Amino acid sequence: MKIAVEDPLTEDALGLIDGSEAALRAVYTPDECFAYSPKELAEPNVRFYLARDDEGTPMGCVAAADMGDYVEVKRLFVRPKAQGTGLGRNLMAHLEAEAKAAGHNLVRLETGDLLVSACALYERIGYVRRGPFGDYEEAEASTFMEKAL
Repeated sequence: MKIAVEDPLTEDALGLIDGSEAALRAVYTPDECFAYSPKELAEPNVRFYLARDDEGTPMGCVAAADMGDYVEVKRLFVRPKAQGTGLGRNLMAHLEAEAKAAGHNLVRLETGDLLVSACALYERIGYVRRGPFGDYEEAEASTFMEKAL
């Protein structure tokens, strides 16, 4: 797999974002989701990483929003046929390495316990639970995590 910064408004990226949105909507109401829209993912403070297989097919994505004193993970998604291959872990490792290279020492995220695989991945790679951060408020559907780099 090759991971690179790409435009989130391309057809390939939008396909992954749609997959991410469908996965979220399968378990959460719109009021319980805080995922960035494609337009928000295209903002100057956000880097959108897309993973492609050897044939160039888009297989997963993740975004890093520079929030000043930390980076926030947005839209981690791996296509079902690539789940269990380590791609989610690779996307997160890439995001973390890029954040560290840019001078950041902390990565935060908001997810939900109903996203069991995502929570398990985050915990396996060193994320710890914490309270709300930034503009988030305490919410039953939200799980907040962070990792020092």
